[in-house]
Amino acid sequence: MDNKEFESNSREETFDIAFQMAKEIEAGAVICLDGDLGVGKTVFAQGFGAGLGIEEPMASPTFTILREYHEGRLPLYHFDVYRVSDVDEMEETGFFDFIDSDGVTLIEWAELIEDVIPKDSVHIKIEKDVSKGFDYRRITVRV
Repeated sequence: MDNKEFESNSREETFDIAFQMAKEIEAGAVICLDGDLGVGKTVFAQGFGAGLGIEEPMASPTFTILREYHEGRLPLYHFDVYRVSDVDEMEETGFFDFIDSDGVTLIEWAELIEDVIPKDSVHIKIEKDVSKGFDYRRITVRV
């Protein structure tokens, strides 16, 4: 996966962009997903999961921090660290075991724990630009 920028004008387009990215992802990848509240991080995560073949409903694990999905092409470990107050809390979740696993780790709000993010992670930033429309999103992928 190379550095890329995508434009989305709907939830469906954001979902589809993530779906296609998941088709190319390999085991061991760490995906860092950042953006303000309400930009579509969970929609992106749902599309990514669907692209891996996960059929069960996916919700943001805001209060549980982690949700695991094992039914797809690769296991998906979906973290939401919005409520993590200290990087040391990540140890308690088993985070370091998941990032060295045979699955894909997707982290919402990854910028909050950047000190423990592997250097070779994929960073995805979702941003609004209301001058281009209420549903417009710019999705920047940095490898």
